[in-house]
Amino acid sequence: MTGNETVLICEDSAEGILTGIYDAYRIKKDNMIKSHDLIHLALGEPYTARLFTDYIHVETDFDKAAKVSDTIKKQLGGQTYYDLCLAMASCFEEKADAVYHTVVIGLKEHDRNVLDRLGNDYVQSAFKCYRAAGSETNRYIEFIRFSELENGILYAKINTKHHVLPFVMPHFSDRLPADDFVIYDEAVGIFGLHPRFKQWYIAQGMEFDEGSIRYSAAEYEYRELFKRFCESIAIESRINEKLQQSMLPLRFRPEMTEFSL
Repeated sequence: MTGNETVLICEDSAEGILTGIYDAYRIKKDNMIKSHDLIHLALGEPYTARLFTDYIHVETDFDKAAKVSDTIKKQLGGQTYYDLCLAMASCFEEKADAVYHTVVIGLKEHDRNVLDRLGNDYVQSAFKCYRAAGSETNRYIEFIRFSELENGILYAKINTKHHVLPFVMPHFSDRLPADDFVIYDEAVGIFGLHPRFKQWYIAQGMEFDEGSIRYSAAEYEYRELFKRFCESIAIESRINEKLQQSMLPLRFRPEMTEFSL
């Protein structure tokens, strides 16, 4: 290596970022680089290449990713691993480098609460990423509305800002084990599929025509009842739209039954 810094360009996925972390440790060791501060992770080509910097493309390797995952779980704990996975699911460009250096600090200091070290810029960035993705996960757990199709399958559509569908699915899988249901994330074109009494999974690359969906007769009846319920409990003199929007942001409403009737 002739450059002073090394930038590893990895895929925008948890597996891609974890592979990048694995390769970063290997490159540091093989090239006797003094500090992890001279190595960075990125999710795409830079608009302008920096001088004295080597750029290396990282090919996603699931075995490498699994080894890093196991190390994080063992050394930093399951909760920290989960929080870092949320950070990697966020939409922020800096997430890969932030997670990488947070892992470095955690392993070096043997600190299972490394995400509490907010005085460090990398940790602060990772904290911002996981908090944003975690907040959206919790919002969708509260706001998702299922509709019954003619074939009895429960269907819901969401439009995520962060890639949180894999974190939403376990909640509904535990809550609705006896139901066939589908959650469609229109923003990224992926599906969360849950066959009754079986393990849920994520599918992508499927052709989907939303216009072909047919709801059951009971679904329309329950929608009307739900609309009347929402109207009947409202107290017009106490309507506070500003407070409502802080509790239920506008971007979540198009897919909610009570706002689409």
